Amino acid sequence: MDELKRLNEDEFKKRKKFPLVLVLDNIRSMYNTGSIFRTADAFRIESILLCGITACPPNKEIEKTALGATRSMNWKYYKKTEEAVLKLKEEDYTIIAMEQVENSASLNSFQPEENNKYAVVFGNEVKGVQDNTLKLCDRFLEIPQFGTKHSFNVSVTAAIVIWDFYTKLLPDIN
Repeated sequence: MDELKRLNEDEFKKRKKFPLVLVLDNIRSMYNTGSIFRTADAFRIESILLCGITACPPNKEIEKTALGATRSMNWKYYKKTEEAVLKLKEEDYTIIAMEQVENSASLNSFQPEENNKYAVVFGNEVKGVQDNTLKLCDRFLEIPQFGTKHSFNVSVTAAIVIWDFYTKLLPDIN
């Protein structure tokens, strides 16, 4: 870890975070949840909101893919995703759902604004983002796809979205 110049957990918690909140709406796979924690840690994301049936740490299955990121990441649980989204809206976050819906735009055409706060909702692996939650969102984005499948794994989607935001905003979080 020294050779890679990685932060320890205490240093991580003190450092500036990338201003992005991830909202996990009823994610059923604990491996997906753990993978999202790990990616969020890698980019020093602000926080993760676990909602509905999404499992919470500590959990052996989450940890299998999180590899300790559950200890470094700031996270909170909400019984209802709508409650989490309404709280974020009160705090002036722009809420984006990653969902293939009628008014969705392509992720590559979206340009986040530097001084805005964003929260991105990722839906259940089978059902997607709940309709009640979609009604509360400000924007809808989807990742262009060109194969035979109509969706990515939710942890892959989260990684692509985080990378997209990161490269478009080029934050100085050192």
